[in-house]
Amino acid sequence: MSWIIIGLAAGAMLVLGVVFSFVLGWANKAFHVEVNPLITEAINVLPGANCGGCGYVGCGDYAEAIVLSNAPINKCTVGGESCTQALAAVMGVEVEASFPWRAVVHCGAHTHDRLGRTPYIGEQRCATANLVTDVQGCIYGCLGFGDCTRACQFDAVHVEDGLARVDYEKCVGCGACAKACPRNIITMAPFKSEQMLVVECSNLDAGKDVKMVCNVGCLGCRACERISDLFVLKNNLSTINYDAYSPGELDTAMKATQKCPRQRLVFVGKPDEKDRLSDGAPPQVVVPDFKTTVDDTEWRG
Repeated sequence: MSWIIIGLAAGAMLVLGVVFSFVLGWANKAFHVEVNPLITEAINVLPGANCGGCGYVGCGDYAEAIVLSNAPINKCTVGGESCTQALAAVMGVEVEASFPWRAVVHCGAHTHDRLGRTPYIGEQRCATANLVTDVQGCIYGCLGFGDCTRACQFDAVHVEDGLARVDYEKCVGCGACAKACPRNIITMAPFKSEQMLVVECSNLDAGKDVKMVCNVGCLGCRACERISDLFVLKNNLSTINYDAYSPGELDTAMKATQKCPRQRLVFVGKPDEKDRLSDGAPPQVVVPDFKTTVDDTEWRG
């Protein structure tokens, strides 16, 4: 009797196995979604970092946008030019001239340069400290608690003496640091050369007010503007016209950097061979987009 029961159970399991195999096979065909082979090719070309620097959730989402929505093929900062070239080959399109995007910290004040700074014992994060009134006199400057450092997956941003600094040997331009900064003093800029001239300040106050809160902030004195057409004063802050930025204009701009009383006109980027071999310190390096506790502004260079 027991053998009969075992046989019936085994037979029932076999029948159920056959039925479920049939159902699953049918469902696989009925609900199968064809994947565009170009999407697969684009995914294989992308670096797989899923950093979000392109503006999409990850590499897969970006690949779909390229193939299905004609998204630009040059938005992968991690893959760089070689990735753009490979994506162009996949899509059968021409590659337009472009420049790598890198981060710039639009502040040059170290801890000892900041005046009116009050003791802060709260959560050691920029986003939290930025909510505290008068945490430091300058409402535009770097808070120095390292939100940008923690956001960077490539170990390219470090806080040195209270000021965020970018390591351009490691920066891939993903933009994570810029998104993390509550004051938006880190912005993404197209680097037309390995080193770019920037105004290392974001304070929009009048010169006399800047002096009260910072030892190195831009005074809006127009000294640079009088020397070179590259510089224009906007809202008390010197800005650079990057549309006119070219090697030919830099000779005059160099004179302007020497005249700046606060030395806030600096070159940022990768040190060249001359810098590597010299005994002097390499050029300073930074990138901009601003938001303070009182206003939102845009990148000024």
